[in-house]
Amino acid sequence: MTDPQRSRTMAAVKSRDTAPERRVASLLEELGIDFQRDVAGLPGRPDFVIPSAPTPLAIFVHGCWWHGHDCPRGARVPKTNRDYWLAKVQRNRRRDRRVTRQLRAAGYSVWIVWECRLRKSGIPTRLVTALRSATLKQ
Repeated sequence: MTDPQRSRTMAAVKSRDTAPERRVASLLEELGIDFQRDVAGLPGRPDFVIPSAPTPLAIFVHGCWWHGHDCPRGARVPKTNRDYWLAKVQRNRRRDRRVTRQLRAAGYSVWIVWECRLRKSGIPTRLVTALRSATLKQ
């Protein structure tokens, strides 16, 4: 791949409103759960926030490769510029841990929804059940 081709490819990588995020948004709407998207005032800018849950809930929809998930897609090692990309994923993982600590300290429950879990068989039943129980008023 030439440098201009790589540049075009990387420019096309979205960080907001990805297909997995749209699937989670559709699920939240289908369940009738009020949520906010891309909340800039919170650490890490969660993809979704459900402030009305008994314990406010911050949800991140993570791409497996970018966030170093322990699945086949997340374990792939790039063929070019390997050291740069491995360091980048490590920095992302450190940032994710720091953001999770900050949100929990602020009273939020933090959920990570992995891209691979949404790809395999649609929305996992476990996620639907967890969302329903997490958003029930006590």
